[in-house]
Amino acid sequence: MKRNFLNFKILILAVLSIGLMTSCSSDDVIKTPNPDPIEGSRWITVAAAKMGDNPGDGNGGTLLYAINSEEAKDPTRTVNPFDNGFIVPSNRTARLQASEDGNTIFNISYAGDTGGNYSKYTVKGGQNFLPTGSEISIAQYVGTAPRWIKLFDGDQTGAAVYVSTENEVDANGTYVRTNAKIGVVTLDLVNSSINNFQEHNIPLTPAEEAAGYYFSRIDMPVLNAAGNKLYIGGRLSKVNPATTESDSDYEVLGSKTIVLDYPSLTNPTVITSAVGKGNTNGYRSINAFEYNGSVYQANQSDPNGSHILKIGADNEYDDSYIFNLSDALGVQDAYILAWRPAGNGKAVLAYRHAGSAEGVAGSQGFFALVDLNAKTAQKIDDIPYNPDFYLFQYQGFVVDGTEIYVTQAPVGQDGNIYVIETETGEVTKGAKLKNVRGSHFIGAF
Repeated sequence: MKRNFLNFKILILAVLSIGLMTSCSSDDVIKTPNPDPIEGSRWITVAAAKMGDNPGDGNGGTLLYAINSEEAKDPTRTVNPFDNGFIVPSNRTARLQASEDGNTIFNISYAGDTGGNYSKYTVKGGQNFLPTGSEISIAQYVGTAPRWIKLFDGDQTGAAVYVSTENEVDANGTYVRTNAKIGVVTLDLVNSSINNFQEHNIPLTPAEEAAGYYFSRIDMPVLNAAGNKLYIGGRLSKVNPATTESDSDYEVLGSKTIVLDYPSLTNPTVITSAVGKGNTNGYRSINAFEYNGSVYQANQSDPNGSHILKIGADNEYDDSYIFNLSDALGVQDAYILAWRPAGNGKAVLAYRHAGSAEGVAGSQGFFALVDLNAKTAQKIDDIPYNPDFYLFQYQGFVVDGTEIYVTQAPVGQDGNIYVIETETGEVTKGAKLKNVRGSHFIGAF
């Protein structure tokens, strides 16, 4: 019996060895990640958005896979979250945030039965994300598809927002204004509890309201340097006062931001830029950052091309700061899709422009290296581009000192992690990203 059992074990080991040798091709070696970041390294979590009905829609769910930063810089590594990743609870593309050290991932599910549920995970490498703490729902405050962000206060607080609108008419049925009611909730990320919730009606100027303008979307809260004001980006829309029907052909007003006292979330005011026009709510990536005592904010849908705007320590727009991305890059109609600065005032920025090719999911995207102090921008040529390189849904950049990590892969095609040294502009080609049909990568965390 002992000899037969030994022979059986040898047979099983042989079969397993053959399976392992044949399961991976020679150029797609997927190594087991280290269980902990090595000294001087940090976790890099790659986020992938699976196709739903159409290529690049990201509605099939979000998957995560983590490697350490040394592995992320290794072009012999292959990261394959679509086959081996952790599925993030979310009906559609998850809205993800990471702790400053990369050891924790925060998520609030977007839409569906679990929409509005907050959860967090300790990163353990590979597909291993350990649930930690308790879950909490914020759906009763801001709905099941909340716009939320992690504030830069040492991973302590998240803030989620919503806006609802209603046309107001007088006794004769004549249009008066459109009221925008906002809700803001702050969330204790450490103890999974609600800190505060406030609602406000946000008026514009009488002339703007009479013309039919109103806040139709808000997003991307950010704290000022003093930590006593919360800035919330906004998008303006307009109705035709004569018919109350939506008006799509109208003058784009100066970019606006809602300002609240913090942490009370009271005393709402609205500030307006004289430099930029259009929206300040961004889309799925953080749109405003505090740097060197001021907040720098991207705008979108500006008829003169996207700007980076500056809000000073006085909580007003600094209209002496003029940084037009189209002019800086030498393109037409530059549109900031996502961006992230390092602590040295240099940033990596995802953008498209009037010359972008139309790909399978939308306009082609590019990366640029930006200097907030010098107000310069230069396309990063060492990253390969493709008409199907789609960055509209891009969410995450990893900042590690002066290095910034990004993901590059056209919709449905393989790509790589790239690391930009913002001081010198040097670009390192890192681990290979294995893609599947119709899907794409939405960043690193």
